[in-house]
Amino acid sequence: MKRDPNDPCYCGSGRKYKKCHKLIDEKLEAARREGFQIFPRQKLLHAKDIEGIKAAGVITRGILDMLAAEVKEGISTQRIDDLVAAYTAEHGAIAATLNYNGFPKSCCTSINEVVCHGIPSKDRIIKHGDIVNVDITTILNGYYADSSRMYCVGEVSAEARRLVDVALECLNIGLEQVKPFTRLNNIGDAVEAHANANGYSIVRDLCGHGIGKTFHEDPEVVHYAQPKKKGVLMMPGMVFTIEPMVNQGTYKCKFLKDGWTVETADKKLSAQWEHTLVVTDTGYEILT
Repeated sequence: MKRDPNDPCYCGSGRKYKKCHKLIDEKLEAARREGFQIFPRQKLLHAKDIEGIKAAGVITRGILDMLAAEVKEGISTQRIDDLVAAYTAEHGAIAATLNYNGFPKSCCTSINEVVCHGIPSKDRIIKHGDIVNVDITTILNGYYADSSRMYCVGEVSAEARRLVDVALECLNIGLEQVKPFTRLNNIGDAVEAHANANGYSIVRDLCGHGIGKTFHEDPEVVHYAQPKKKGVLMMPGMVFTIEPMVNQGTYKCKFLKDGWTVETADKKLSAQWEHTLVVTDTGYEILT
């Protein structure tokens, strides 16, 4: 539908179309002609939604900060889960993983060769030298915020420390690619290039995801290179996670019979860091 530049903008801002969405619409139409997938406008989140996710993110981040003093030699992963559940409840929130598609716990605890979705257990005791990922998703007033962090227990090996550090670098490099009206696949291109340059691989069986009013939404955010694929165009108001899983050996994974736990196929170490972010008019803002 052709709009007169002097008509009121369709978004309801009260401004003229030429002073509001005209330039954006022209950018999107040009990108569509180039072959990009344009994210549905109705799925973009507004300021109120962003504030809601950010408030949930304060709790998510608070849990991960609290755990820095708790994830140590001798603690069970069930005790970690108990701490997460208590903190979440005390702050008036809900643990998104609890009973999600049958997942039985309030967080995921993934140790050493476990890539992700490790199930907390009273029988799994953290040992000196372990590297541990704790993945937290909090729901507050209907909004979701997802983040994970690595914890090094005691004196870990130099190889393990380097993997953890490079995984964090991969997350930060992925964040640096987030700019409005550029390709989402820039993230995977840059992340895998950095991992490979350090001798590591990027998991391909799992990816980042849109998030906001539900746990998992579009778009999918892959962390490996797809240089010939235009894919989705990033737009202001898109909210998603970046969460590269970096493996010491092969990128291939093994999915265990419990239906959740994912391990490296060669039993070598894996590390992951994660943030939820929103694409802004000038770049991005981390919400966790």
